[in-house]
Amino acid sequence: MPKVFIADALSPRAVEVFRERGVEVEMETGLDPEALRRRIGGFDGLAVRSATKVTRDLIAVADSLKVIGRAGIGVDNIDVEAATERGIVVMNTPFGNATTAAEHTIAMMFALARQIPVADRSTQAGKWEKSRFMGVELNGKTLGVIGCGNIGAIVAERAQGLHMRVIAYDPFLSNERAREIGVEPVTLDALLARADFITLHTPLTEATEGLIDAAALAKTKRGVRIVNCARGGLVVEADLAAALDSGQAAGAAFDVFVEEPARQNPLFGRDNVVVTPHLGAATSEAQENVAVQIAEQMADFLTGGAVANAVNVPALSAEQAARLRPYMKLAEQIGSFAGQLTETVIRAVTLEYEGAVAELDTKPLTAIALTGLLSPQLNSVNMVNAPVICRQRDIRVSETRRAEAGDYQTLLRIRVTTEDRERTVAGTVFAGDKPRIVEVEGIPLEAELGRHVLIVYNDDKPGLIGAVGTALAAASINIATLHLGRTGPGEHAIALAQVDQALTPAVLDTVRALPNVFQVKAMRF
Repeated sequence: MPKVFIADALSPRAVEVFRERGVEVEMETGLDPEALRRRIGGFDGLAVRSATKVTRDLIAVADSLKVIGRAGIGVDNIDVEAATERGIVVMNTPFGNATTAAEHTIAMMFALARQIPVADRSTQAGKWEKSRFMGVELNGKTLGVIGCGNIGAIVAERAQGLHMRVIAYDPFLSNERAREIGVEPVTLDALLARADFITLHTPLTEATEGLIDAAALAKTKRGVRIVNCARGGLVVEADLAAALDSGQAAGAAFDVFVEEPARQNPLFGRDNVVVTPHLGAATSEAQENVAVQIAEQMADFLTGGAVANAVNVPALSAEQAARLRPYMKLAEQIGSFAGQLTETVIRAVTLEYEGAVAELDTKPLTAIALTGLLSPQLNSVNMVNAPVICRQRDIRVSETRRAEAGDYQTLLRIRVTTEDRERTVAGTVFAGDKPRIVEVEGIPLEAELGRHVLIVYNDDKPGLIGAVGTALAAASINIATLHLGRTGPGEHAIALAQVDQALTPAVLDTVRALPNVFQVKAMRF
């Protein structure tokens, strides 16, 4: 009988689910790291919430562990890389607290609009300052929803019930999905300019960190109110504090902060700011839901091999994995490359397989490429749920195969169709299973991707390479490799530079201002 150890407080119903499904379970919470290391040996599964840190050291001594289950969305407390190296499945429950988080957002909007916290403090202090607390109605106001996934869609639905006009910005929101949930899709700049209230519901990624900063706030209506119950870091807190001081923002309601627990913060101590200690998922219903779901998922895996909401392991047999392994990194890279370039709504994705790879089962490779494509905007995406997310967002996914080899013995190409254009990235695998990019936007070039990459689109004129090198050198950024491609002499060209340091916005602005350059992008792999 499989054995699971529960290290954090979960609903008693989770224990019942494990036992009903033939899994032995033990529960002991509050263990320090050393005590947990002594206890974990011999268990097939480990169930946690956010309190227990599943470190590389813990994983190293968990010699029987097959699955780690997180009762909740985030897996920041789990060393997923170490678990993957050991062949341990990491699961989460991305949908169990969506309603609770959405309801907390609506509650924060009401509290902000009617100044409820400060009015409560005043009244309980024996004052009766009725004329001091003049609020605003939600009825008739425009709500801007940034991120319209599970939680954002529920917030939009609730807001419409309050007779608010709802506009939404989400790079992956299709017109069909927008109509289904009753929101008007807009650009980010349009949302900032039109919204009376702005609420954020995106993951924290490189693309979304600092999304609402001083520049964004300057584009908003004067008197805008900002609500963030998603992730700390989406809003630059100091910039928002300055906007509150100037009156550009009339108020803010925050459940999440860059540093948690938040003991000090630029937003604290203000009558027009409502704050809570990360309570978005703190209801008895939500905790019950995620506990039951993780117990069901882990039990199904341990007793039948079913994988649901895994964040790290492909649904592959050992034999399939061995044959596909050389192409997995390449699929992830071309997907990520296309995803980092794409900034508008995706309509369709086609994966093209040529040569030797076309003879294999390519479905897992397609899932890996989709994961790379969606990951710049969605940090909960994985091989298991990437195809589902595409279906939910009306992104058409297809594959084509051609057994005959062309210029390369094997070739993978991703073709991404957006609202206004089509984008392609292709790659191959060289000797030693090393992935290479061999085509970008139809322009041939051969490049190995490192962690930091600068891509420059330019007109093919003399002096570009030297100018880019000078600009990077002035910023103390070292070029590791440089790869060039062009459609023809004097026509469009691409420079792909692998660099040793991260590229700052100031450096990108400098390169962007160079003669004959028309697009610049920093990428990470």
